[in-house]
Amino acid sequence: MLTLAIESSCDETAAAVLKGERRLLSNVISSQTDIHRAFGGVVPEIASRQHLERINAVVDSALAEAGARLCDIGLIGVTQGPGLVGALLIGLATAKAYAFALGRPIVGVHHIKAHICAAYIENPDLEPPFLALVVSGGHTNIVSVEAHGVFRSLGGTRDDAAGEAFDKVARALGLGYPGGPAIDRLAAEGDPGAVSFKRVFLEKDSLDFSFSGIKTSVLSYLNSERQAGREASAADTAAGFQQAVIDVIVAKTMLAAEAHGRKTVALAGGVAANSLLRREMGRGCAERGIRLCCPSPALCTDNAAMVAVAAYRRYAEAGGDSLDGIDAFPGLKLAEAQGGP
Repeated sequence: MLTLAIESSCDETAAAVLKGERRLLSNVISSQTDIHRAFGGVVPEIASRQHLERINAVVDSALAEAGARLCDIGLIGVTQGPGLVGALLIGLATAKAYAFALGRPIVGVHHIKAHICAAYIENPDLEPPFLALVVSGGHTNIVSVEAHGVFRSLGGTRDDAAGEAFDKVARALGLGYPGGPAIDRLAAEGDPGAVSFKRVFLEKDSLDFSFSGIKTSVLSYLNSERQAGREASAADTAAGFQQAVIDVIVAKTMLAAEAHGRKTVALAGGVAANSLLRREMGRGCAERGIRLCCPSPALCTDNAAMVAVAAYRRYAEAGGDSLDGIDAFPGLKLAEAQGGP
């Protein structure tokens, strides 16, 4: 069966075609980064308009790349949350139109579950149970994947997600948007030990995250240096900040893996492309005999390939959604039980 998937939760308009459970035939992403860079972040109304302008062409490109026609599609998958409500609605409306016109089933997909499912594409032997670390602009979660369709959240962010902290610190350093890749590049030129920032671990054995404090510490450090008439090294500041954030993420992930007996860890989300995170997580896993699955960068960012895999699995186990019942849920939480979007 061929699955056509659509992703439009934020500022990437994406479509993909999947054959069976894991064979990816196409994965087309149209990014709006250059448009939103001028505003220092994603502007929801602009994002929605861009999705509306691009989505049909993106779907056409995905079908052409896959060598498929619309009539070949057997299942439609689409992100229904969490995300920007206007952006989600464009993707949902398009997916519903295709499902109705073709008479094909449609499945709504949880965005975070889809990110986790990206690990299946390049790891054909990967099967639950395993641990997933989801790190993005809006999410920092440690999730236990108990079985296909069964996700249990072990910890999450209490304030700023890691990607959000990266963006804010990048803005303070004058690096522009998006902040994550800019911090990663600049940190490579700096000394992570030159400027030390406090690692926030919260309560003993807690698997939750808090990055608001370190963001504030960076801002305070830069301000104090300016007041003292000194020029802070942007590279050293970026390196120290990045090291502190990654140290906490890796330590908590290793704690979760050991506490729950997991021998496989999968990275997911946009920040999973960070070079230091991949390196430090690889070292931590190797020391403990844990397998690490790192999706390629194209599968870390928002994409439709991950939506296709998640849609296929959910349809196989729970069937499709009704056209009337499927809707956008911008604040959708990660459900712990099988079923639901």
